[in-house]
Amino acid sequence: MDQEENLSIQVDEIEALSAIYPDEWKIEDEAFRTFSATITENNRTATLLITLPAEYPATSPPFYLLTAPWMKEQDRDEIYNQLEQIYLDHAGESILHLWIEKLRELLQVVNPTTEEGVHETVAVAEDDVPKKFHVLENEDSEQECPPITSADPFTERKSTFQGHVATVTNTTQVKLVLAKLYENRKIAQATHNIYAYRIYNEQTKMWLQDCDDDGETHAGGRLMHLLQILDVKNVIVVVSRWFGGILLGGDRFKLINNAARDALELGTYIASSGNDDVTKKKNKKR
Repeated sequence: MDQEENLSIQVDEIEALSAIYPDEWKIEDEAFRTFSATITENNRTATLLITLPAEYPATSPPFYLLTAPWMKEQDRDEIYNQLEQIYLDHAGESILHLWIEKLRELLQVVNPTTEEGVHETVAVAEDDVPKKFHVLENEDSEQECPPITSADPFTERKSTFQGHVATVTNTTQVKLVLAKLYENRKIAQATHNIYAYRIYNEQTKMWLQDCDDDGETHAGGRLMHLLQILDVKNVIVVVSRWFGGILLGGDRFKLINNAARDALELGTYIASSGNDDVTKKKNKKR
């Protein structure tokens, strides 16, 4: 099946989903073939953000991330596992309807309670700027925080941006990276610490990915989109923004992505924009 056939199947599937879920299915970015399904069950809402690669459904699953801040991590992982199993059971077929109905089914049984063994703690700097991060308990205590590469900060219209990047292969490492960054007082005091990560499971050939806006609406999803477009894997990118008092409008998303690119280039996850080859630069490791 070539890409033209894949595209034809995708068009038919999207039309069907729009008809089946007129209030729940939404086109987020038609150019990048990004869509969302927002499901509400038992007064709890979860959004599945989906991007369709050119190889779907023939040889590649959709890229996806689940947004449900209230959900326990173990329930989130169970949903990921169920979606991946659906893809494996129906490889080469259109699966979005099955994914949406499975999400609806699982939302009926999950509980919005605090994660077992993970306590959400608030770190308060001297000027009382609170920042949330997770303290890990009852997880793999043998794991160490991966090295973190931080790009140089830059300032645009009084707002300062700085990107950070690290290699991660599981969600425990994601939490370790975030907790390590928040140990830095300046980063903890940032107005926003936006992040996105993508982890590739070699066994299931599926992606585990998630993002967080940290109050900068839509910024996490756009950062995730950048990682998908660049096709990087096993990486977390965090962009710190210190607001300078001047509203930047839509330009802020471009600046956030620029900060992310700086960190990805510095960590040699992508080629430098001024060089065709990926060259090793001197990293600033935290």
